[in-house]
Parts: sequence; C-alpha cells; structure tokens
Amino acid sequence: MATRAQSGPLSQAGSAGVAVLATGGVASGPGPGRPGALQDETLGVATVPSQWRAVQGIRGETKSCQTASIATANASAQGRSHVDAQVQTEAPVPVSVQPLSRYDVPRLAAFLRRVEAMVIRELNKNWQSHAFDGFEVNWTEQQQMVSCLYTLGYPPAQAQGLHVTGISWNSTGSVVACAYGRLDHGDWSTLKSFVCAWNLDRRGLSPRQPSAVVEVPSAVLCLAFHPTQPSHVAGGVVARARAQPPLPGAERGHRREGAALARRRGGPAAAHGGLRPGHAATATEHQAKEEGGFPLKCSLAAGEAALTRMPSSVPLRAPAQFTFSPHGGPVYSVSCSPFHRNLFLSAGTDGHVHLYSMLQAPPLTSLQLSLKYLFAVRWSPVRPLVFAAASGEGDVLLFDLQKSSQKPTVLIKQTQDESPVYCLEFNSQQTQLLAAGDAQGTVKVWQLSTEFVEQGPREAEDLDRLAAEVAT
Repeated sequence: MATRAQSGPLSQAGSAGVAVLATGGVASGPGPGRPGALQDETLGVATVPSQWRAVQGIRGETKSCQTASIATANASAQGRSHVDAQVQTEAPVPVSVQPLSRYDVPRLAAFLRRVEAMVIRELNKNWQSHAFDGFEVNWTEQQQMVSCLYTLGYPPAQAQGLHVTGISWNSTGSVVACAYGRLDHGDWSTLKSFVCAWNLDRRGLSPRQPSAVVEVPSAVLCLAFHPTQPSHVAGGVVARARAQPPLPGAERGHRREGAALARRRGGPAAAHGGLRPGHAATATEHQAKEEGGFPLKCSLAAGEAALTRMPSSVPLRAPAQFTFSPHGGPVYSVSCSPFHRNLFLSAGTDGHVHLYSMLQAPPLTSLQLSLKYLFAVRWSPVRPLVFAAASGEGDVLLFDLQKSSQKPTVLIKQTQDESPVYCLEFNSQQTQLLAAGDAQGTVKVWQLSTEFVEQGPREAEDLDRLAAEVAT
C-alpha cells in the first residue's frame, strides 16, 4: 500500500503556513483560504515478480552408492623340511715360481746399481737420526702404578717392639727373609730376636705367619741369602757383652766404635794388592768422631797388618786402601752399580745420598733426600740410572736419574706414623718387586711400575757419561 500526501498551494499559505508547519499543524485550524491538515490516502498495491529468482532457483539431486561386500577367510599352514649338504675343498695347488731365466736379470741389476747410492744415503740419515730415541715396541701390558702386594710381619717379634733391620731375596726370587733386631738404645746382647722367611709363591700365604722362623739369642742386624743356594741364609748378630748404640743421640760421654764393612761383587779378590776389574770392594765406616763418616775402598788381598788394641790368634790385615770424602754423619749403606765398575752410592744420617767414582775422593753428585736419616740405598739390578733409598721419615724414595737428578721420581709412604724405614732390597729375578722393612716390624713388598724395570735405549751410555765426570 502507498500513501500520498494532499496539500494546498504553498503560495496561499504565506508566513502563516510556515508557522503551521513549525507547530505541526496544531496552532490553528482550517479556515477560509487556508489549506487543511495533511491526510493519508491508500492506493492499490503493485507487485513485480523477480525473473532472476526464477532462473536461479535451487536445484537438488540425491544419489547413493554401496561398495561390494568384503570377504574374509582364515587359513593356516605348517611345513617342515630338512636339507643336508656337504662341501669338500680340493687340495691347494702350489703356487708355481717362475724360473729365474724368465726374469730380466740385466734390467734388475741396472736398477739396483742406479738406486744403491740413494738407498745407502737415506739409511745413513735414518741411522744418525734421534727422532725415535726412547721409543720401544712393547706388547706387554704396562703397569703404571706402584702398589703394595704384601704386608708381612711376625707378631711375636712385633710384640717385643723389634725392628726389621735387614731384608734379602733368595736366588730364585720367590722367598723374602727379614732380620729382627733393634737399631736404637738397648742391651742387644741379651735381646732375643728372629729371622723370618715367607715363600710368596706358596698357596695360602699367610702374611702374619712366616714359612720359616729361626729364633736367635741376640739382635740380628743384617742378613743375606746365598747367591746360588736358595735355602742358605747368613745373618750378622751382636756377639759382644755390651754394645753401644750406633745411632746419634747416645750420651756424649760414650765414644763411637769404628767399624769398616767391606762389600764385594763376584768371586775372590786377585792375588795382588789391588782390585780385579768387576770385583770392586766398597766400605762404610762409622767414624770415631762425631762430625762424619768416611766410605773406604778396601781389598781382601791386603798385605799390611792391621793395628789392633787387643791380641788376636788370627792375623788381621788392614784392608782400607783409599778414603773418600765424608758424609756429614755416619754412613749406613753403600751399593755398587751392577752396570759400572767404578760407581757406587752411599747413604748416611745426614740425609744425603752420594754418588762416588772409584777414581776420585769427592762425590760426583750429592742429593739431599731427607731431613732425617737415610738408612739404606740400593741400586736397581735392571735399570742403570735407577736407585731406591729408605728414609727416617717413613718413606721409600725411587730415583730415576734419566728423568731428574735432583728430586725423586716416586715417593712411597711405607709408614703412616713416619717411623723409620731401615732396609730395602730389589728382587733381581722378579724385577718388579721391591721389599722394605721398617721400625714397626713390618715388611712391605711393593710392585713397581713398568718404567722402573724397562731399560731405556741409551741409558747405559748416559751412565758412562756420568762416570766420566771425574774432577780434574
């Protein structure tokens, strides 16, 4: 439905018509010459159908499909079969070697003549090179640590407070023996002591129960196995009625007793008064004075009579032939080099190890290894530049002069309370073993690392150069 508004001419309304419009036709009613109010008029409805909707009407179509049915089935099968086969190889055919006549001998000879000088030149260069010095092919497993294999002791001796005063390995290297005694104050002549031995190869080894025990009526200060008889051992005991203590610290009123101990390598000495090569004798002396001790070179073939205060039924000879420069205190140990006839080591209560040459009195070198005493020093039986020392601070010191000439390569703590280590000995058969005895009455067997038992390529030459450093 449409509505159309009816109105009179606006020109007749004038300003009054404007006012009526402003007031919404309420202020004044119709009058003569004045149009009436706006009125609605209803007209007919006109419709126009949409052609676009007829053309774009919605079309729809429904379809459906069904897949073929799925067929399922269960089936099982089992089979078993065996196959046997054999293979036989044929006998190998020997490789035929061409006869010499088939090779070009003249050309081969010409080639060898042409390269001979060059090959020899290169071989000489390689021979003079030091690029591979110290290198050795070793297929065995390297032992890098120093470890304690056994801690041995004899409880009855330890209960008396006895010290291990000497150690020795037998000729097979399987048995270690120790001497029990005292190295401090005490009446040594009445002190009961022991010599004990342990067979390390025996099954069921008991570290606290020796394989053999020998009871001795007085203190044993040293012992040594026979060099070839594995069951024979000799010991040194105190035989006098009253012994003076050999260590510093005794009463000032007592005079120290001098004693020279000769040590040799090999068989009997030569008939002449000198020393046969390879059989040099060394000695240590506990000096009668307080200030030091002198190593002595001795000969068992000495002809000069010894000066003695007491008569003797056996003629005594004076073996000392040469005196070396002294230590700052008594000398307790010497060790001859197994690799050089003129070199030996000495250790004393001044804490020093001296390396001497038989050809001069002053030492070639002096090493301070301890602030206390050094009771033992031993040269390695397999390494020319290796030795070990036992200190009064409870240490075993291993020196390798090829690595350092001033400080030990390895320091082994033998005793935790710093009680002294009195003796030590390398095993010449089982070269990785080192035995050391201490003031606690204990023997410890140490397994050395590989570096201490395998000789370097030029080690013997280095030892020769060290021995050649004789003072002029």
